[in-house]
Amino acid sequence: MVVIVGLIVAFVLIAIFSNRATRACRWREYRHSDTEATWSCVFCGAKTTGKPGETPKSCFRNNA
Repeated sequence: MVVIVGLIVAFVLIAIFSNRATRACRWREYRHSDTEATWSCVFCGAKTTGKPGETPKSCFRNNA
């Protein structure tokens, strides 16, 4: 019973704290240097630039 309640709580917390803006995005990083990288979304094909190691925080699907 405790395990079931724990699983329910875990799913609720994931649903609350997950970033809905990038839920469907699957970002791939292509580094050009130590300070610049191009990010490409495998799901929708959107592309953007940014810092290496920092995944984009919003979806650019409408801009692709």
